[in-house]
Amino acid sequence: MEKNLTTGSVLRNVLYFSLPYLLSYFLQTLYGMADLFIIGQFEGAASTTAVSVGSQVMHMITVMIVGLAMGSTVGIGRAIGGGDRKRATAVIGNTVSLFMVVALVLMALLLALVRPIVAIMSTPAEAASGTAAYLTICFLGIPCITAYNIISSIFRGLGDSKSPMYFIAVACVANIGLDYLFIGVLGLGPAGAALGTTLSQAISVVVSLVVILKRETGIRLQRRDLKPRRPVLRQILQIGLPVALQDGFIQIAFIVITIIANRRGLNDAAAVGIVEKVISFLFLVPSSMLSTVSALGAQNIGAGKHDRAVQTLRYSILIAAGFGLCVSIIMQGIAEPVVSLFTTDDAVILAGGQYIRGYIWDCLFAGIHFSFSGYFCAYGRSEISFLHNICAILLMRVPGVYLMSVLFPHTLFPMGLATVGGSLLSVIICVAAFLLLRRRGAFGGETAHP
Repeated sequence: MEKNLTTGSVLRNVLYFSLPYLLSYFLQTLYGMADLFIIGQFEGAASTTAVSVGSQVMHMITVMIVGLAMGSTVGIGRAIGGGDRKRATAVIGNTVSLFMVVALVLMALLLALVRPIVAIMSTPAEAASGTAAYLTICFLGIPCITAYNIISSIFRGLGDSKSPMYFIAVACVANIGLDYLFIGVLGLGPAGAALGTTLSQAISVVVSLVVILKRETGIRLQRRDLKPRRPVLRQILQIGLPVALQDGFIQIAFIVITIIANRRGLNDAAAVGIVEKVISFLFLVPSSMLSTVSALGAQNIGAGKHDRAVQTLRYSILIAAGFGLCVSIIMQGIAEPVVSLFTTDDAVILAGGQYIRGYIWDCLFAGIHFSFSGYFCAYGRSEISFLHNICAILLMRVPGVYLMSVLFPHTLFPMGLATVGGSLLSVIICVAAFLLLRRRGAFGGETAHP
């Protein structure tokens, strides 16, 4: 399971780690869409809306848990890179203890807030009961969701991105089968979709635990490792908490932009919704670079190989930005055909084509600042990642989209292009922070350019 990523070709290590993670991310996205697709085959608009709203809430919670777990990945990676197995087991043990408490508290809190959450999401009356049922069951399954993501973060910290890919594949297959059983055969509607999601996560956790017990990892977790240690917990939270908060704010920003689009009318609302789905797939590559750089960078930093950490950043930027540039150029010629895969309405296709032609350029700049964010996290400076994302959201992305919506009521292209301004500001802040901190010796005396 453990893999040393501090030797050999840096580019090969980047590809070795990022490709399984990319596939895992793809499967997780597919996993999230399965409920919506399958319930649409058997139920009406109310049930579909209930699952759509519920899935959006659960996605936000999941990405925040994943963000918080970034502190564990980096802590384990540094320990493994430095050859300190005792420190690695301490981080793993404290991660288990911390997230057991987080999962139970989060479950209890969210169960008490089901109805307010349904109201805040402006859920249509016809879908309110189904949404409440979906969220209640999913909230009961939060310990399973948390366990899966924590186990995955531990594996990635050990340099293994393949095992989490297999675990999510198991969950994806189980979810599809259980959805057809609970929704199609038993007719349980949104509650059945939630049951399928929760039970498939539980199955994935069981499989991952069996793998851990059977596979020789070199890590022996003992009871004393579960005892909370303030320095270890501080490191996990210092890195993970800013990432979790930034991911939460990003999801809120998407919701606000959706509301802005909804106010323009049904066609524009539908077009923006479709494009967001397309973009979520295309952003898999840039997003995978954040975890790749943080995990590989952490191991190399732990080993004192700061040159390799910055090389990891350099290769990740080239891969993500190159992908973003190619996709952005290609999309200019195939925008309408891509949107037409999701709708046959000509007005929606036209509006979606306008929006994605502008929005797609965000893929280029996002790949750059995601890579920098991973690098900053690896050095325990995730507050910089939080800072540039919040500045981008509050100063550029949301105000820009709103302003373009008001100034250009007959086209979505300027709204799409306004999203790019946020990522461009993030890149500027990241480059400035990198140069300033490097000059101050915050990156182990590293002097190479990214």
